[in-house]
Amino acid sequence: MVDRRNFLLSSGLAGAAMALSARSQGAPASFASATYAEATVIDALGGPGEPDAKPDTPLSAKALEDVRASGLTAVNLTVSGVGSYDKDYDTTIRNIAFWNAQIAAHADALLLVRTSADIAEAKRSKRLGIIFGFQDATPIAEDLERVETFGELGVRVFQLTYNRRNLVGDGCVEPGNAGVSKFGQAFIERLNESKFLIDLSHGGERTTREAIAASKVPVAISHTGCAALAPLPRNKTDAELKMLADKGGVVGIYLMPFLRSAGQPTAEDLVRHIEHAVGVCGEDHVGIGTDGTISPVNFNAAFRKKFAAEVAERRAAGVSAPGERPDVYTFLPDLNSADRFSHIAALLSKRGFSDARITKILGANFAQLFATVWSG
Repeated sequence: MVDRRNFLLSSGLAGAAMALSARSQGAPASFASATYAEATVIDALGGPGEPDAKPDTPLSAKALEDVRASGLTAVNLTVSGVGSYDKDYDTTIRNIAFWNAQIAAHADALLLVRTSADIAEAKRSKRLGIIFGFQDATPIAEDLERVETFGELGVRVFQLTYNRRNLVGDGCVEPGNAGVSKFGQAFIERLNESKFLIDLSHGGERTTREAIAASKVPVAISHTGCAALAPLPRNKTDAELKMLADKGGVVGIYLMPFLRSAGQPTAEDLVRHIEHAVGVCGEDHVGIGTDGTISPVNFNAAFRKKFAAEVAERRAAGVSAPGERPDVYTFLPDLNSADRFSHIAALLSKRGFSDARITKILGANFAQLFATVWSG
């Protein structure tokens, strides 16, 4: 099964990336570097590593340099398998073991996050906090005792569905839009009892609404866009976003092809989605979940070929979503640098966002959500 964060990206947008690289040499003038340095910056879905690295490749020196350059405090890192009841339990165990080894090998740069206090410690010690998360409930299968098993292994975020239907509910590409199952209701209750965060990214509309209603605590949509601006299945309607915010949850806007109905999105599209989400949800309920690697992509013909092949593989496996195309890439060309969050802050500042509002969007809102749910 192909993980979106391992997609290799094209060389056709190198010019925009080079322009960003030139700007990246200094701190953005419109949002002070000192303000950014003090902020808690959280990527609600992403991770360290180079996009062209093969699976289970140890972090390179370049990847660790990019971690430090990013200014990120913490990231929700996907450790689960996706889409397979036969394989995902074992895949998840292997992924957790791999990342535990990487954290141990680079203890000066990485820190496993189990509590909100660990996020504060990551900030204080200038390390990247790694939050283990799921993007599918398939590793749980029908055994709710596995919630505690994975919790003991450090998992703190559980996404209910990927794009397709599973035992918990319907993903966003299921035409039946059947919502949350009885097993899904029990799963939500167990996650609440265990003080783990529920993530509704990739969920169908009924699954999203019913899960928000069923949860006794706030939930997240860690990486999505606004359907009002780009009506694609991976994006959330205003009704879903408002329901999430009214429950105290936080939505993360991604840097993905689904920010536009057609063509390659850019930073301008990202800003539009953030502005819209703030208008619907309020500034206390919006963040960023890039759905990509911290390290920027490199561009060449081999990447274009590999990207197209992996889109084809996802389509064949039935996990692709409308809007995925071999010529529309899973990154924003003018934010293709490790320090992209600082440039997002600058763009929001130029649009009139206050420093206080920007700081919330950069990560304070997700930090507060984690503290609320994990502490109970």
